[in-house]
Amino acid sequence: MKILNCPLNGPRNITEFVSFGPVHRGFDHAATSDAEWIHYLFHIENTAGVIQEWWRHTPSNYFFIAERNTVTDEIIATYGAEELAARSKVML
Repeated sequence: MKILNCPLNGPRNITEFVSFGPVHRGFDHAATSDAEWIHYLFHIENTAGVIQEWWRHTPSNYFFIAERNTVTDEIIATYGAEELAARSKVML
């Protein structure tokens, strides 16, 4: 059984969670070209290494960030979205 540490609810079975994909950088929607929109919507970066992902604990509907190594599938850290700017490797 794989355990994921929810920042709100503590260690839980991974089956209680849903992944919502990687954290993306913010950008100015009004100044974005069509090509940039197409890339943002349809091109998925397949990074080998540590990435930040959105996760949700389904029973409590709590969204948080997990840093996960995509090569080893190891969860390195989990923290609330309020800590994202301070810990982020992605420019928001």
